[in-house]
Amino acid sequence: MRKKAIVTALAVLLLVGLLTGCGGADKAASQNNSYGGYPMAADMASVETSEEMALSSAGSVPPAAQEGAKIIYSADMDLETTQFDSATQALAALTEEAGGYYASSSVSNRGTYRSANYTIRVPAENYRDFLDRAGALCHLLDLYEYTDDVSESYYDTAGRLETQRTKLDRLQELLGQAEDMEDIIALESAISETEEQIDRLSGELRRYDALVEYSTVTVCLREVYRLSNVEEPAQGFGSRLIAALRSGLDGFVSGVEKLLIALAYGWLWLVAAAVIAAVVILLCRRSRKRRAARPKPVPTAYTAPEEKSKD
Repeated sequence: MRKKAIVTALAVLLLVGLLTGCGGADKAASQNNSYGGYPMAADMASVETSEEMALSSAGSVPPAAQEGAKIIYSADMDLETTQFDSATQALAALTEEAGGYYASSSVSNRGTYRSANYTIRVPAENYRDFLDRAGALCHLLDLYEYTDDVSESYYDTAGRLETQRTKLDRLQELLGQAEDMEDIIALESAISETEEQIDRLSGELRRYDALVEYSTVTVCLREVYRLSNVEEPAQGFGSRLIAALRSGLDGFVSGVEKLLIALAYGWLWLVAAAVIAAVVILLCRRSRKRRAARPKPVPTAYTAPEEKSKD
């Protein structure tokens, strides 16, 4: 009973040392318990209990009281321009000026007009200014903004990481004091699992930090002949007639351009069709010539049969 009471007292001292951040009590407990007749299970139980208590303590602290809110900002922009080359260059210069970079970039040249899709990462402090200036560079059609507050998840992960690090230190101390091979193997296995947890939690924190420090802006830039949804001032009849004629001419020119581009895409099929048609026409002409060259049959004189004489 006395030995059990001593083990319980040591476990309580270890809990106090972990929760108050004082290493003296933890060190004294590890020195007093040198495995001289005390079971390894009591020390392992104290490590697990202290881990649960530390997690509960870390989760009870409001995120705002620790460091501040952790917010991820992102946006989707739909832009159009009549000057595609200059717009892409201006957007690249704006990204560099804002201290950002292109996470991904693609340009499509299918059809008459081009389009580009960019995933841009910019520092969070320049996020709002970047959106305003990018919308002024081109004609802004749509803008969707998203806000994700990950403070609770972030600080919960940070608390778990700190707990796992404390647990690792305690396990390494116990490993240095262990003498039994079975205890050594169990401690090494626990240390390996704890290190894996530390790596995983550290990776989550790095991912959160990257998303919080750099906002993500997805830009879709399209080249158009004329900007859409642009209101024109009221005009008189003559101006409207001229505008209608110009619009009709533009539509005709655009249709011709599309037709020529379609023909350019299918020129191989046109050549193949022309060759087939030429072969068919040539074969038909040869067939006609052969029929014309054949000798026509000469018609024979018709002789009426003689009538039988009547008696």
